[in-house]
Formats: sequence, C-alpha cells, structure tokens
Amino acid sequence: MKKIGIIGAMEEEIKRIKELMEDVNIKSIASMDFYEGRLEGVALVVVRSGIGKVNGALCTQILVDRYGVDLVINTGVAGSLRNEIDIADIVLSTDALQHDVDATGFGYELGVIPRMEQSIFEADPELITLAKSVCKRVLPGLGVHTGRIVSGDQFISDANKKEWLVKSFNGYCTEMEGAAIAQAAYLNKLPFLIIRAISDKADNSAEMAYSEFEAIAIDNTVLLLKELIKELNK
Repeated sequence: MKKIGIIGAMEEEIKRIKELMEDVNIKSIASMDFYEGRLEGVALVVVRSGIGKVNGALCTQILVDRYGVDLVINTGVAGSLRNEIDIADIVLSTDALQHDVDATGFGYELGVIPRMEQSIFEADPELITLAKSVCKRVLPGLGVHTGRIVSGDQFISDANKKEWLVKSFNGYCTEMEGAAIAQAAYLNKLPFLIIRAISDKADNSAEMAYSEFEAIAIDNTVLLLKELIKELNK
C-alpha cells in the first residue's frame, strides 16, 4: 500500500480533500500543517506548502523525511501558455523546469541549474497515464493536456513574458511551485506528478481572469484528485 503526499500551495486547493479524510492526525512542521490520514482506503499526507519554489521544495523534503511518502502529487492552478489550452482545462506534467534560473553568465543555457545532472525533471509515466484516463472520465467536457510545466517565483501576467516562456522553454503552463517540488522529488528518487487546472491565460488579462476562474479551476482539480486516489488503491 502506497502512502501519497499531496501538496497544494494554497488552502483553497486542498481544503476539500482534507475534509474528506478519515483518522486524521495533524502535525505542524516548519510552519506547515501536515494532515496524515486516509481517503478511499489510501494513506495520505495532505499539506499546504505556501506559495513559491522554496516552500514547495521544503514541503516535499519533509514529506520524504518525516512521513516516508512513496509518491508526490502537486495540485493547483496555473496560467496557460498555449492558445489551445483554455481556462478550466487540465494540464498534466510530462516534465518541469524552473524558468527563472539564469546562469548564462557562466556559459549555461537558460533554465539549467549549474553543476546538476538534470534541470528538467520528468514526471512518472504511469501516473500521467492514469491521471489522463481519470480526467477524461470524470471531466469529459474539459481539455486534458500533457506537457511541460514551467515554474518561477513570478505571477505571469504579461503577454511578452508569456511569449518568451513558450519560445525559450516550450512550456504548456506556468505557475510558482511545481518544478521545485519536481526537483526535490528527483533528488529523492520519488515518483511525482503535477496537476494544474488553468485559471488564466498568463497575459495582460491574467489578474482579472484569475480572480474569476480560480474557484472553478480548483473544483476540477479536487474532483480529479479524488478519483485518482481511488484508482491508486486498486
């Protein structure tokens, strides 16, 4: 039986999952509340990491060291980087990288972390396949996309920056934690998957769209996550 770590940057992204859990034990570590319990017979540890790459990576390491999780799922919202990916659609990570890593002054390419063997972190293929199947079943009216997620400590709301992210990194969506969680999982040889529902288009309309569509996007990720957990118990 696997123990699953579920990370959301914001309380809204994990609140309903926590409400469905049974036999819950709560422990506060590094100012994060870790909810350990069960859902659909599956052992879970659910936690709000806080926003940003440092919070995401630190949270992942605690899940490994203190809870011994077998895999990590990061759920939340993101900005679309492609015309075909609409608001409310789901993006499942094939891989993730950090778009704000820039050591070009030392001869590295953009996004490459100096002195690391990998800077692009690949998600678990079986988790991708299972999540895609579940998404098509429980959210049939939405588009489900698999592709690269790019992360940085920036909320992207500028059309020129959006174009640069696509041109430089071939990203599908952008957010603020996933690639750091992916890096921590990679270093610990831990399978991971990033699930993102699109809340905005990461352009000049992003702030208004985010406010309007955030709740809808979170509803979709919660439904997908609940059903994915059921499948992981089979």
